[in-house]
Amino acid sequence: MSDVNTETQASNTFNAEAFAMNIAKAMETSGLALAAYLQPRAGGEPKDKPPSEIGEVIKTFSAVAEYWLSDQNRAAELQTKLGKAYLDLWGSAARRMAGEAAKPAIEPSPRDKRFKDPEWRSNQFFDFVLQLYLLTAQWAQELVKNAEGVDPHTRKKAEFYVQQITNAIAPSNFVLTNPEVLRETLASNGDNLVRGMKMLAEDIEAGRGTLRIRQSDPSNLVVGVNMATTPGKVIFQNELMQLIQYTPATETVLRTPLLIVPPWINKFYILDLKPEKSYIKWCVDQGITVFVISWVNPDKELGKKTFDDYMKQGPLTAMDVIEKVTGEMKVHTAGYCVGGTLLASTLAWLAEKRRQRVTSATFFAAQVDFTHAGDLLVFVDEDQISTLEREMEARGVLEGSKMAMAFNMLRSNDLIWSYVVSNYLKGQAPSSFDLLHWNSDATRMPAANHSYYLRNCYLENRLSSGSMVLDNTLLDLSKVKVPVYNLATREDHIAPADSVLYGSQFFGGPVKYVLSGSGHIAGVVNPPEAGKYQYWTNDNVKDVSLADWLKNATEHKGSWWPDWLQWLEGLDAERVPARAVGSEEMPPIEDAPGSYVKVRA
Repeated sequence: MSDVNTETQASNTFNAEAFAMNIAKAMETSGLALAAYLQPRAGGEPKDKPPSEIGEVIKTFSAVAEYWLSDQNRAAELQTKLGKAYLDLWGSAARRMAGEAAKPAIEPSPRDKRFKDPEWRSNQFFDFVLQLYLLTAQWAQELVKNAEGVDPHTRKKAEFYVQQITNAIAPSNFVLTNPEVLRETLASNGDNLVRGMKMLAEDIEAGRGTLRIRQSDPSNLVVGVNMATTPGKVIFQNELMQLIQYTPATETVLRTPLLIVPPWINKFYILDLKPEKSYIKWCVDQGITVFVISWVNPDKELGKKTFDDYMKQGPLTAMDVIEKVTGEMKVHTAGYCVGGTLLASTLAWLAEKRRQRVTSATFFAAQVDFTHAGDLLVFVDEDQISTLEREMEARGVLEGSKMAMAFNMLRSNDLIWSYVVSNYLKGQAPSSFDLLHWNSDATRMPAANHSYYLRNCYLENRLSSGSMVLDNTLLDLSKVKVPVYNLATREDHIAPADSVLYGSQFFGGPVKYVLSGSGHIAGVVNPPEAGKYQYWTNDNVKDVSLADWLKNATEHKGSWWPDWLQWLEGLDAERVPARAVGSEEMPPIEDAPGSYVKVRA
């Protein structure tokens, strides 16, 4: 154990008395965190019953365990394999302690950010702990992978749960087994732990007894002040949405307005962050009359609102208002994530009714087919949805925090554990990062609407199969003939790129599928001036896998935004004098971004 980090050896700042005082302060502050956890429970708010997910984990792992434990030889082989891996590791560590060169029994992935610190390799203790963890995690993953006779959905759930558990017990998540945290603790005499426990108490208090991990510093991220500042007015509102029209920035504008349908799981301002990142501002600057739906953050009174209601009181009502304000019967449309799924459903409904209200449709990371919907399918089966429906029925809504946690779990090392280490162990407050601030500003969802969405889309995949009924109307995407610009993002963990590509073939009109670099948010919010990432184009969208599509795709550097604008103008380039915001019939109600978007869950 001689290769101790020289920075720790050379440090002269350690003060035993200060260290002891800070550890005492940290323990005292951790008591405040416990008090924040207990306070709402003392008032009878949350009931501490085991979450329904625990039962699902136990049931899933029981199916895997049954395979291994049903045969004595298999069980013995399993134990022997893990024991041999541990003995090999011990032998390697012993040889290294004797001064011999020893090849590691296992190494982390080069892309694993948790173990980038050199001391994970140079210090024998940390190297041993790391390899012990990796061998155990690998064994657990193979346990699931090699269990025969387990149905694919149960196996996928088991793989996901094993990943969550192994991510949680990683040595990087604990003070004494993380070299970076240990160095920081000694160098600051434990002051990092005092700061971390203070943030932990604040975050539990902010979550009303549940930990709400802060992923960004909200002090410089205020909606309407630092974000969502593009000038405009709310010109209409009903119980589900406000409709915003933005002030023109050019003398002439495209004749056909643009209606944006954002997701109701999060807020619309993801497309109107700081001015230099704002897609909405960029569109206005290009001479487009932009209208955006800002969904309400619903309470129990709106719990009975259905998918039908969201279509009628959302995009359909917005189209009627836009016609009254601009005189235009048809609009360009754009839908993001679940807003795109609603938009596609609306287009199919309009097609069935033979109502021509739309010139084009753009989808940002949105799915219409859920065959390849990725890890979110882990949460979808009859038992889980039925349990969730019972919980929602009691509350009337699904709390936004539950959906936010589900999304975070898809990338738990990046979106959960990295912040646990940074915030609560290192005591480092996160920076003001607008993309992640939006990620933590989830909204509640009406029980009826969310149940319909989960069942008809994720569970039964009815939209693409032509069996989805909305407002007593059978939907058929093949009757949607308007041109479609279908944007996917390459690293998307919510709407996987192959899922979006596969969904392209169900539309009846021309589809331009575009693949952007990065993920679900950064791949969409990528202004041209930033010069970041790239996008790929390929006209073939029928009967092709993503890998084969990419082989023949053309790569373009930078943002996809100008490509989209060129596509839009290619459909309808006619321009008219810039329009005033609102009209005599639809006078402005309040300034953008409106009041609905400011209501936090």
